[in-house]
Amino acid sequence: MKIYSFVLSLLSIIIAGCFESCSNVKVYDIVIYGGTSAAVTAAVQARRMGQSVIIVSPDKHLGGLTSGGLGFTDSGNTGSIGGLAREFYRRVYLEYQKDETWRWERRDEYGNEGQGTRAMLHSDSTMWIFEPHVAERVFDEWVKELKITVVRGALLDREKGVVKDVSKIVSITTLDSITYHGRMFIDATYEGDLMAAAGVSYHIGRESNSTYDEKWNGNQYGVYQHGHYFKKPVSPYRIEGDSTSGLLPFIDTSGEGVNGEGDNRIQAYCYRMCLTNNPDNRTPFGKPDGYNPENYELLRRVFDTGWRETFQKFDPIPNRKTDTNNHGPFSTDFIGMNYDYPEATYERRKEILREHQNYEMGWFYYIANDMQVPEDVRLEMSEWGLAKDEFTDNGNWPHQIYVREARRMIGEYITTEHECLGRRQPPHPVGMGSYGLDSHNVRRFVNSQGDVQNEGDIGVGVKKPYSIDYGSLTPKTAECTNLLVPVCVSCSHIAFGSIRMEPVFMLLGQSAATAACLSNKNKCSVQQLPYEQLRTRLLTDGQRLEIANR
Repeated sequence: MKIYSFVLSLLSIIIAGCFESCSNVKVYDIVIYGGTSAAVTAAVQARRMGQSVIIVSPDKHLGGLTSGGLGFTDSGNTGSIGGLAREFYRRVYLEYQKDETWRWERRDEYGNEGQGTRAMLHSDSTMWIFEPHVAERVFDEWVKELKITVVRGALLDREKGVVKDVSKIVSITTLDSITYHGRMFIDATYEGDLMAAAGVSYHIGRESNSTYDEKWNGNQYGVYQHGHYFKKPVSPYRIEGDSTSGLLPFIDTSGEGVNGEGDNRIQAYCYRMCLTNNPDNRTPFGKPDGYNPENYELLRRVFDTGWRETFQKFDPIPNRKTDTNNHGPFSTDFIGMNYDYPEATYERRKEILREHQNYEMGWFYYIANDMQVPEDVRLEMSEWGLAKDEFTDNGNWPHQIYVREARRMIGEYITTEHECLGRRQPPHPVGMGSYGLDSHNVRRFVNSQGDVQNEGDIGVGVKKPYSIDYGSLTPKTAECTNLLVPVCVSCSHIAFGSIRMEPVFMLLGQSAATAACLSNKNKCSVQQLPYEQLRTRLLTDGQRLEIANR
């Protein structure tokens, strides 16, 4: 085995050495794997810095969740968002200055309410709330304008598709046997597949609080900082109050656990739904395959307690549509059903996505049609449906699930709640976050009183924007020297709860590409890049790195 490994290593070195001189092999300055918003901003930055770049996207659509239903932007403090991220929101603003964009609503009828800011800021020419297809159009026109090559639907061969010369990636190959050679690589996926296949260290799940001396990591039973828990006793059993009748679906037997203890669980996923109550643009909720009303029995019992917050996260976006998100104790989050997603095979991931879609589609269908649902709720839900003019190639269903958390790199610097809460200042800032420590629930179980309860939902406010260190984008030197990771960044579970916002991914994508370009220019590893060079270029390009330069 040692001889075999030596031969493979030798071959990779020989191959790497001859790539530059082989006329039939194209070597890109930067190869970006991913189709997220971070992938687009990374490619735009690389192109503007005069380097050759290609986006190898596992997805058919560009923009990830930004074009996949999350139009009610988690902007936090918009003053911390600069560079290409801010340019994106300016480009969205320009789209909504066109009369033809307002198809189902007049501009002056739109409420203009956002999350912590106005949806449309005329003084700044930015728009933070938008429809999915408008966001995708902005991304597509951006890459077209700069003549950026995009390969769509190309899945990385995760078993043998990454060729390395010791600690340097030489090429990646997708399942269709096409190989892409590069000097620098960026993993801009939500899952961190390239990072993992390249042998970079990572973590999945919640660290214990003792790992990084945190307060809000690990098990958080009895901590209710949002409204996403059972506020009144609800029986978890098929026959109410009868523990011998068995548990209802999607409830585990893990018990309350020890607070602060780590585990391998991740926060729940859902689809961010673009709904409308406009009869001319509405498709009624359909019954999914394998529909079983028992899957929603807990919701009926919640309604019986008097809970009536079903429509509180039908956040309005233009043209009489919504960005509809999880809200309450039993909602669109499919709690506990995604633990194996980060490491799953592509086929298993497809199964998980189908399971989530069927669950969520059934949730809407149940509320709109089941006679056990209170009439006032049922009649209101029946007025809503999928928007006909969104996701037209996917049955009006979002093409991107909300991967709130998957792998997280263990890199040169690990961002924790201490940075987010201002207790520690990173030495090499490359961008800023400002959203609160926000984790959705990770499990649903039976508590010691015999009632059902959720656990893991955290919402701790961040007093002011905080800096994100360059080392959180770079692997350890011994593991990989020409890879940057702007999405599955090096941080703790609870810090990622703040970092995981789309504007932050976009600005980190720009910073990662800037570092890659400068590393190419200096002919050095990403870890050896002089920070002052990086900082100067980031500030020149409008990035906002710390409070002082806001």
